[in-house]
Amino acid sequence: MTTAVSSPEIRVRSYRRGDAPAFRSLNEHWIAKYFRLEDPDREVLDDPEKRIIGAGGAIFMAVAGDTAIGTCALLAEGDHVYELAKMAVDEAWQGRGVGRKVLEFAVAEARGMGARLLKLESSSKLKNAIHLYEAVGFRHLPPERLHPSPYERADIFMEMEL
Repeated sequence: MTTAVSSPEIRVRSYRRGDAPAFRSLNEHWIAKYFRLEDPDREVLDDPEKRIIGAGGAIFMAVAGDTAIGTCALLAEGDHVYELAKMAVDEAWQGRGVGRKVLEFAVAEARGMGARLLKLESSSKLKNAIHLYEAVGFRHLPPERLHPSPYERADIFMEMEL
């Protein structure tokens, strides 16, 4: 007789004290895989509670059981504008809809926080991420609206009106 093993339910929730190591690890892993960790990354990852939450933003964690498997942050830019940033999914969980779940949760939470506009920066190397952002409603900015980025890897700029 074969026994089916069920996988734990995937939930997305707000950041809790103690999530900083998982937030850091998830982000460091994907950044190191495709790029290199830059000073702006270190500043945020060294103290996400101060740099993101304390500055009016939010962090969300996707969990399977008690294990953090994904994350995303909203960085407050002022005037009801947030940057969607630091989105990462553990490689073992990619391809299972975790990224979409985290992204949709973050967009819904942004609306609840009174956001009128979400912005993001990405890289053309991250084809799956760009496709997901487009599918959820982000649109590419025209060249005349581009701005300098603190990240060398950023060459895609998108936004979504809420």
